[in-house]
Amino acid sequence: MLIERATENPVIRPKDVKPSAPGLEVMCAFNAGATLYGGETLLLVRVAERPVPRDGHVSTAFMDPDRPGHLRELHVRRDDPDLIADDPRFFTYRGVFYLTSVSHLRLARARDGRRFEIDEQPALSPAAECEVYGCEDPRITRLRGWYYINYSSIAPTGVTTSLARTRDFRDYERLGIMFAPDNKDIALFPDKIGGSYACFHRPSAKQIGAPALWLAFSDNLRDWGRHHYIMGPRPGAWDSERVGCGAAPIRTERGWLQFYHGANEHVRYCVGAVLLDLEQPWKVLARSQDPLLVPQASYEMQGLMPNVVFHNGLVERRGGRVDLYYGAADTTTCVASVKIGDVVQWLCT
Repeated sequence: MLIERATENPVIRPKDVKPSAPGLEVMCAFNAGATLYGGETLLLVRVAERPVPRDGHVSTAFMDPDRPGHLRELHVRRDDPDLIADDPRFFTYRGVFYLTSVSHLRLARARDGRRFEIDEQPALSPAAECEVYGCEDPRITRLRGWYYINYSSIAPTGVTTSLARTRDFRDYERLGIMFAPDNKDIALFPDKIGGSYACFHRPSAKQIGAPALWLAFSDNLRDWGRHHYIMGPRPGAWDSERVGCGAAPIRTERGWLQFYHGANEHVRYCVGAVLLDLEQPWKVLARSQDPLLVPQASYEMQGLMPNVVFHNGLVERRGGRVDLYYGAADTTTCVASVKIGDVVQWLCT
């Protein structure tokens, strides 16, 4: 088997995470960014919370626009004719869209990359107008002594991508919005290319096209342009509906190795891989015809969103191995291990 799931999976469950405030409950702990720091594996876990539910109600919380950093609760009776609640992730009430939870980023640490100690309070929580509904799905890239954290910012105005940075995972500096709505699935490259910073991004096409993988460049990590289309969904394949990047790419002798997610029309999310040119990374050298990781374990097939494996955290280990940290069924955090050389050979065969 090319990839191996950890026997400890899931390594983080909702019950392992303490609510950030009284009256809240943790629904999900998933889609973690990952890095190495101080001899430990650090995760920034997306923690989704909601008010403790009331019988016969749909409940949620969101940042109070009048009091940044504070939450406001909403409880709606399920029989309210103004409520539309067909998806466990969101609902519409009186024409206004709401998520069923509000997310923040929580730090977890482990010496062995498996048994994590989880902080009791958020590392980054909603605090800006673009984050009313939460901070989601971070990626972490180490660049020039800083750890850069990009994450999806969710608000009534749309889905943007925000950037923050830290040197020590104690103090965080918010740098603002990288990409305007609707754009997500951003990962910074760990090195400059042609003297410029680079990143993947994933605009959401509304009228023509499909959610696809793009590349952008910047001279300051804040202003992004010089865009290139890389690849999109493939009709009839496992990634037929959308694709998006995972964590930061890995430089190999054969090219940039990028683990990416793809979904089909049944909302089944899998992990694949693509090899890109080192100097012109918008050029695809090889792309997996079959997925590398598919939902098949019970914790991947049962949860808030069944049949989902979504990778956005990566840590390189000794011996050419890499740990992929991924969300399972939009509920828990898991890890799988694979050899970089094996994946490159698999792609190029």
